[in-house]
Amino acid sequence: MQGEALSEEKIFSMTHLKPAFPAIPRLLLAVTLAASAVCAPAVFAQQQIVPKPVAKQKKASELIKKQDPPKVIPRVLEHATPENVTVLISLSKQRAFLKVGDEIAIDTPVSTGKRAGMTPTGMFPIVQKNANHRSNLYGDFVNKKGQVVRSGVSTRIDSAPSGTTYRGALMKWFMRFGDLETKGHRAEGMHTGILPGYPASHGCVRLPDDIARMFFEKVVLGTVVTVEP
Repeated sequence: MQGEALSEEKIFSMTHLKPAFPAIPRLLLAVTLAASAVCAPAVFAQQQIVPKPVAKQKKASELIKKQDPPKVIPRVLEHATPENVTVLISLSKQRAFLKVGDEIAIDTPVSTGKRAGMTPTGMFPIVQKNANHRSNLYGDFVNKKGQVVRSGVSTRIDSAPSGTTYRGALMKWFMRFGDLETKGHRAEGMHTGILPGYPASHGCVRLPDDIARMFFEKVVLGTVVTVEP
């Protein structure tokens, strides 16, 4: 029948279709497909992302560079007089130097203002010395028994809770900077303080306690302190 003949023609045409790539020999096409199948796993393996091992986090103490200890040169220090002593402070090096003439008598680590500009640069005379000075800006609020109710306060921004009074932070061997332009006093100075290994003060120059005492003993009112970047 005609319907059956048509079905046979369709079947014949479907089984004798021309290849999709008439220009490529069948053997070459087969080899290409086989090679692609072999290479595909290798390419995929190359593209796989291998996670990197997570580095162990270091402790904060390991990230802070330890400052070199103070150095005292007795043969130079013994020649110190009120007239030949000067102080040089380097903010970038975080070091202070007590000089006798042109020679260094003491080389010590310091901790200066924690933000740029908090410790001023320039030349400043010493205008005040107080072995047991207490800050009028930073300290604690204490109750009638002297117990700390709130620590680390600033009189500029904090108000005392009811029943408390302000007690300034102790700044032993305090040597206050003066202002040559205004002939007045500045808030900053040198004194005993904690040296964490980086700039951390509110503007003053912190020194080790024994070194602060030696500076205190050698400088006088009018001794010039030079602070450089």
